Amino acid sequence: MDLPCILRFVYKCLSLYTEGHTHLSTIAHRLRYPLILFLQAFPSLIISVVGLVLAGAFLDEFQSWEAFHNIPELFILVPILLNLKGNLEMNLAARFSTSANLGELDHGPTKRSLIIGNLALLQVQALASGAIAGFASFALGLITKPGGNASTFHESMFMTASAMVSASVSGGLLGIMMVILILVCRRIKVNPDNIACPLASSAGDIVTLLLLAGCALVLQKNMENILSTLVFLIMSATIPFFGYITWRNRHIQDLLFAGWTPLLVAMVISSLAGVVLEKYVEEYKGVALLTPVLIGLAGNLGAIYASRISTSLHAENKENYKVVELTLLLMNVPVQVIFLVIIWAFGMGQLNYNFWFFLAYFLVSMLCTYLSLKVGKHMTLLFWRMGYDPDNYVIPYLTAGIDVVGTAMLVLAFSVLTSSGADDMMSDSASRAAASAS
Repeated sequence: MDLPCILRFVYKCLSLYTEGHTHLSTIAHRLRYPLILFLQAFPSLIISVVGLVLAGAFLDEFQSWEAFHNIPELFILVPILLNLKGNLEMNLAARFSTSANLGELDHGPTKRSLIIGNLALLQVQALASGAIAGFASFALGLITKPGGNASTFHESMFMTASAMVSASVSGGLLGIMMVILILVCRRIKVNPDNIACPLASSAGDIVTLLLLAGCALVLQKNMENILSTLVFLIMSATIPFFGYITWRNRHIQDLLFAGWTPLLVAMVISSLAGVVLEKYVEEYKGVALLTPVLIGLAGNLGAIYASRISTSLHAENKENYKVVELTLLLMNVPVQVIFLVIIWAFGMGQLNYNFWFFLAYFLVSMLCTYLSLKVGKHMTLLFWRMGYDPDNYVIPYLTAGIDVVGTAMLVLAFSVLTSSGADDMMSDSASRAAASAS
């Protein structure tokens, strides 16, 4: 073999190696983006699911408490308060994540101003939301038990004071936790948009529930005196104080009177989900267990996407929509598998776990998540084009809409399965218990 042939052979080998190495490098570069998103967001989603399950377990335990037994309106208060508080904390997480990614937290004075302003604003919103939730739940309670009784005024003060204290304290704790989390993310170069919203939602539910139960336990023992009224007046008096701090903060003052409409509209929309759930919870036993995780996870994935898009719009960057959408949609699968394994292993929900159940639940879950991602994307872009900051408007509407749609879809799936004879959704033990009760 002559030298030119050897050289041509070596050249072809080197060319093939170079092309292969370049091709592999291109694949690795394309996979790096969704892999980073998965590694950063997946742990927070798992924690959020655990938080949702724990919140449900706590609420189930509180049903036997004297305060909840004597004042059933507390069960009306819980979903209203959690919805309002959850949206406040997720809005804070989205706003602060955007500030972190824009580098606004890298400058000392600006960072301090943003932290103080956001925490003061959160207190104003939490106290006002607590008052709204307390009065709304009391009014709904009067509708269900017309006529009232001698303790109507004291009961209204009890409901409102409990809601305001739990909302304010949990808002302070969660606000500080979110600030620290996002600052740490910025320090270690992790995108807080992938982490903050799910953690704010799940941690907020647990902390608010525990504080509400504690406040109710203390104030219910002093129902007939003025303690609840004094607490209400003291908490109300702090609103102007925190409002003044917010108004003096040039970074946050515009938000003092903005963003209230989506919070209140979201509260009304979410109450529709509660109506659907209350109507079918006895007929389909598994709905009460599955619904919070189904709508909570879909809402969290949509919130992550909306927060990322909002940050990219503020930074004038282009988000890779297709890759992020597909990654977040597929991320729903392992999280739901872990959840189903947990409830199956511990025998929770009185459900008959078989092929039809898993198929129906996964179809509803994937469709609900897909809708959350698409609606979150287009709603964020729409509010931006209209001149509104998506960080303050999108998440309340998105999560409230998913609450209603997800609950209705799950009930519809249960109804189709049971009516078609494809499956009896209740487990054998639950079926026997229902038969014996009838």
